[in-house]
Amino acid sequence: MAYVAGNLFAQTNGPPGKLQYRYDTTDELNVVETANYFNNLDDNLNLQKGDKVEVWMWSTAVTTGTLNRVMIMGVTNVIANDAAAAAGNVNLAEIMTVLEAGGISSGV
Repeated sequence: MAYVAGNLFAQTNGPPGKLQYRYDTTDELNVVETANYFNNLDDNLNLQKGDKVEVWMWSTAVTTGTLNRVMIMGVTNVIANDAAAAAGNVNLAEIMTVLEAGGISSGV
C-alpha cells in the first residue's frame, strides 16, 4: 500500500531529528519500513534522521479494528539530493516492537 496523509501526527515539539511521531496504518510493518514508504518531497513531510515514528498497525480499519502490532522505528536516512532518483526517500529501521499480534481489542 502507501503512505496515507492524515495518519501521521507529531507527538512532540523540538528540533528536527529529535521529534516523535505516531502513524496509524493497516499496512504490514515491513512495508512501512521500506524505503520510499515515506517521502519528504512527494508527501510534503519533514522527517529527519534521528526522529522516531511509532507505527500502529490495525487489522481492518485504523482506530476501529483490532490493534495487531506497535513498533517504534527510527529515521536512519533521508535522501536530500533533489536530483537523485530517490529524492526525499525516508529510510526507517526498527528500534523495538512494543506490542505483538493478538494485541488489544478496540472494545467494539
